[in-house]
Amino acid sequence: MGHHGQMHAQPGVGTCPDAPAEVGAGLDTEESVSPASDPDGSHDPQRGYLPATSFRSRRSTLSGGQRETWDRRWPAIGLSDIPRRFEPLDTRAWFGRQAPLVLEIGCGSGTSTLAMARDEPEIDVIAVEVYKRGLAQLLCAIDREQVSNIRLIRGNGIDVLQHLIAPASLTGFRLYFPDPWPKARHHKRRFLQPATVGLIADRLLPGGVLHAATDHPGYAEQMAEVGDAEPRLCRVEPGSGLPISTERPTTKYELKAQEAGHSVSEFIWKRR
Repeated sequence: MGHHGQMHAQPGVGTCPDAPAEVGAGLDTEESVSPASDPDGSHDPQRGYLPATSFRSRRSTLSGGQRETWDRRWPAIGLSDIPRRFEPLDTRAWFGRQAPLVLEIGCGSGTSTLAMARDEPEIDVIAVEVYKRGLAQLLCAIDREQVSNIRLIRGNGIDVLQHLIAPASLTGFRLYFPDPWPKARHHKRRFLQPATVGLIADRLLPGGVLHAATDHPGYAEQMAEVGDAEPRLCRVEPGSGLPISTERPTTKYELKAQEAGHSVSEFIWKRR
């Protein structure tokens, strides 16, 4: 995930006006998860729409403890099988309170998610991930540490953002180390496309924050381009009176990236 002490300035930064596992137990097949039905091709990014991201099937082993925790805790704080009849989530009912809301897409096993939510108990976090094993790891950590301000969704991030999140409802949006889809012919699958950034901007409250990070230079260039091109967003520096923290813990993933000589680029935009 991330490293809060390594912020890399990007060209064109603008100013914004003040404003222990049991072997063989629980073998699951991770079914492919794809966006909602799109018969007219309206997710085609070449036409200025949302990326038609798809996910490969994976096989994962859940320990007996993970399966027990999943069965016990998921019904209350997890959501699977995004309904075909979409309507925005009632987050006040789900969390049992009214609080600033952050959406994180692609939380993985949730190392950063848990640490940041624990450090900001006054903020509610919805973490979205496709793969069950990562969610099970995060769910066990939530249960173990009794963190109460995280809710989980197993599903496609575009579907969640488009159908389950109301306009002007997010204080923050986080996207850390998304799949870079490095081959040129796959760039259209990258999450941050112009239309996606526009959708994020629509879901942010005025003053809300979009925070993204990547260790892939090519994706960093694309992030900078599409983020800076969105007129409702302006680039800001960390800690400049932002409503949420942008400090991330250093995760195993990021340590490996650093050891491989990959620098991390971070971007913070604020909704005007």
